[in-house]
Amino acid sequence: MKKIIFLFLLLSMTIAGACADQATNHQAHDNKNDTSVRQSNTDTSMTQTEALQQIKEQIHVNVPIKMPTALPIAKGSFLTATTRTDDDLVEIIFYESKENMPINDIRLKNSATVIGRLLVKQYKSAEGASTQIAFDNFSQNGGQKIDLGYNIKGYQDAGAGSLWTGWNEGRWSIASHTRIDNPEAGVKLAKQAVEYLESHMLPIPKQYGMAQLDVYQSGNLIVWQDEKLVYTLDSIKDPLKALEIATAFYP
Repeated sequence: MKKIIFLFLLLSMTIAGACADQATNHQAHDNKNDTSVRQSNTDTSMTQTEALQQIKEQIHVNVPIKMPTALPIAKGSFLTATTRTDDDLVEIIFYESKENMPINDIRLKNSATVIGRLLVKQYKSAEGASTQIAFDNFSQNGGQKIDLGYNIKGYQDAGAGSLWTGWNEGRWSIASHTRIDNPEAGVKLAKQAVEYLESHMLPIPKQYGMAQLDVYQSGNLIVWQDEKLVYTLDSIKDPLKALEIATAFYP
């Protein structure tokens, strides 16, 4: 009987030791995985930073443009671009690629996905640049009032089958677009944009900025003035991603 008890205790101690070793190995494996995830995130961030720097180095004009700090791309994808410069104009088309492709690679148009386009044009004067901004003061334009949350009032205006919900934030005029047969979608998008901008800042325009956000992902447009320069973001399908890219220019 004593021998059986002794063997039982010995077996219990062996199993306990094995479990402890297994738990230690699991913990070490989990820690390794956590480190790998953190390293992967850091590598992705570094790759975007390097890509944006390389894109800027391809711009050979005397236009002191600003670049976004990051762009929304899928995990495991790479940021790249094509660039075009003129005397007073810079065009950058940002791409998301499954492989790390060089800037201005001729394969991009056929093997990568467009994230959006940035145009930066320099005018002879700030007054000339300001004429390019379609700024609206919606409270003065009138229209049906609507509560967009966060103490922001929107104003709705319909015409030619379209319904616009517009509001102002600082020196920005922003409007969501939908069709008159789908009014709820326009209000929903406007409220989503207002909520997003509560925690994200659009670039400070000098003097004004405007944004058109399209429910049907076909006409998103964000334009702002920086003295003699006019920045234009377009070719971005998702209206909230358009805002995300624009806010990446702040400050």
